[in-house]
Amino acid sequence: MKTVIIGDSCSDLPGDYVASSRIPVMQYSFSLQDKEYFDDFGVSLSYGEFYQRVREGEMPTTSQLNVHTIVAMFQKYVKEGIGVIFLSFSSALSNSYNNGILARKMVLEEYPEGDITVIDTLSASLGEGLLLRSAVEMQKNGAGKEEIVSWVEENKLKVNHWFTVEDLHHLKRGGRVSGAAAFVGSMLQIKPILHVDDLGRLIPVTKVRGRKKSIKNLADILQERIVEPEKQIIGISHGDCLEDANYLKEIIMDCTPVKDVIINFIGPVIGAHAGPGTLALFFFGQER
Repeated sequence: MKTVIIGDSCSDLPGDYVASSRIPVMQYSFSLQDKEYFDDFGVSLSYGEFYQRVREGEMPTTSQLNVHTIVAMFQKYVKEGIGVIFLSFSSALSNSYNNGILARKMVLEEYPEGDITVIDTLSASLGEGLLLRSAVEMQKNGAGKEEIVSWVEENKLKVNHWFTVEDLHHLKRGGRVSGAAAFVGSMLQIKPILHVDDLGRLIPVTKVRGRKKSIKNLADILQERIVEPEKQIIGISHGDCLEDANYLKEIIMDCTPVKDVIINFIGPVIGAHAGPGTLALFFFGQER
């Protein structure tokens, strides 16, 4: 049976790679000043404009993938006899995975011969993107559905996610730090280092003082934890801070022989909660 690998827009892969690889992507939505947009790789609203509006004080709201959207995507392929693999944004950060499970049940009730696998990647941004990209490349090289699903399940908890943020107030709004901690931290230029744990949750790990030190700390973590770097394409995503992303890449390339680096924006859905200036690093280790 032919198989399609479906992603979602929280994977933050570069739009040109998604287009050239013909990856079906379900788009999350977000709103600014009561106008709804889709997370469509910066087409309807550029990444730069989104982050500028947030810097100017606009407060975006985000929506999960609804069951109807997922059902429609699954039906499109199942009706044609095509097997489906859907790699979903972490269930700890969105209810979209649960909606994917419900959508699968609904479609299989109508098409009991269908073959649909929904995977909770327990990942976000380019961490999710690295899993999606690996699955797509496996398929290009001839891997079948069972092999791809097995590989993703066996490796998803090896994807390291490490973040730092420029402004603690966005984390305060999301409940990650207290108002007092955000105020004092901002005054003292305290930069938290966070990661995504095995349950797919964003967890504060440590704090450093100053932006440059926080970026260097990310590179140090990679050097300590990465496995077989020469075989890895790692990911760096950023909340409209390309200069810092390139600086992180430069530090890494100077000390760790990775195969290549993907740099891309953090999309609006994650960016709405992390804020401008967020810098995130993704790679495979022995564990998270």
